Amino acid sequence: MIFYIVDSFTDKPFSGNPAATFILEKDISDELKQNIASEINLSETSFVLKKDDSFRLRWFTPIKEAGLCGHATLAAAHILWEVGVLDIKEEAVFETKSGILKARKNNYLIEMDFPIESPVEADCPEELLKAIGYQPIFVGKNRMDYLAVYENEEVVRKVIPNFEYLKKLDCRGLIISAKSSSDKYDFVSRFFAPNSGIDEDPVTGSAHCCLAPFWSKRLGKKELIGFQASKRGGVVYTKLKDDTVLLSGNAVTVMKSETLI
Repeated sequence: MIFYIVDSFTDKPFSGNPAATFILEKDISDELKQNIASEINLSETSFVLKKDDSFRLRWFTPIKEAGLCGHATLAAAHILWEVGVLDIKEEAVFETKSGILKARKNNYLIEMDFPIESPVEADCPEELLKAIGYQPIFVGKNRMDYLAVYENEEVVRKVIPNFEYLKKLDCRGLIISAKSSSDKYDFVSRFFAPNSGIDEDPVTGSAHCCLAPFWSKRLGKKELIGFQASKRGGVVYTKLKDDTVLLSGNAVTVMKSETLI
């Protein structure tokens, strides 16, 4: 089986968030999918299977199947157009565990329809405070993650989390964020998910389903630009539209390989 490694939410190789993408000719077992994802050992490996006029899309971390993933969806759409499975003018329609997700070319960006995952204000768990070491000014939670917001970007960038405490949180992961100090971006963030086998994810599309509505209310804007301040870094363009978040970004293919099983 041929697969591709794509750097998502970036226009430069070896930055953004890498994802592996398999375009399957026939389905394979979940066990094999998980074993392959564990062997590749990226934050997400996506498996795409043609189904009538759409594609079945599933995502696997090194240790478990994911319920929603932005950067691996962007990578999958990018490959479908790049290898000619879809014409550049065609929309990619994916059937996923989070419902129907769509992707399309919008000038030089890939734009995706994702569900809004707004945070509801919550008490700050003791484990969160111990893990991060700084008192947030807001704590929220949605169906997947905690969100901790801080007074300034410097705190977000300098955090060195204690992952043993983060593993004790009853959620997929933790988003930390602050208003950007740069005119280039509206907000910055980082994302930690040790319970999914990902200590720090380089750029997280699904986290922006939470960040976009949160910062939209506070900044009074429907369109925002987020920078994920990981070591690799990446840019996510967001726009609120009805009950969806439009996530946009670039993608670069960096490798093509094949399995020997």
